[in-house]
Amino acid sequence: MSELSKKKCIPCSGDIPPFNEEEIKIFMKKVKNWECKKNDKGHFYLSKEFKFENFENSFNFINDVSKIAEDENHHPDLKFGWGYANIIISTHAINGLAESDFVLAAKIDQISV
Repeated sequence: MSELSKKKCIPCSGDIPPFNEEEIKIFMKKVKNWECKKNDKGHFYLSKEFKFENFENSFNFINDVSKIAEDENHHPDLKFGWGYANIIISTHAINGLAESDFVLAAKIDQISV
């Protein structure tokens, strides 16, 4: 279990700045195989694609992710279909990334795939 996965997501009221590139680099080392990307407005987000053998496994994984998201009160964007699930995480209140985004990513990585 990673250090981040033991933490709780902290609700963001929008009064903190998003992580800068240096902070993102530090935290990217703490999560497994997530990508940091920029959207068309230049805001950073985390992204990861998971592969599965069938639709049911994809669905069950998304169900597990949704339970974690509810427990943490931090909700990623989810897309899934036959054999895959895509997850996008960011903190909408600050248009970027904060520690809670990485905490959620680490918790998602704890799910058996």
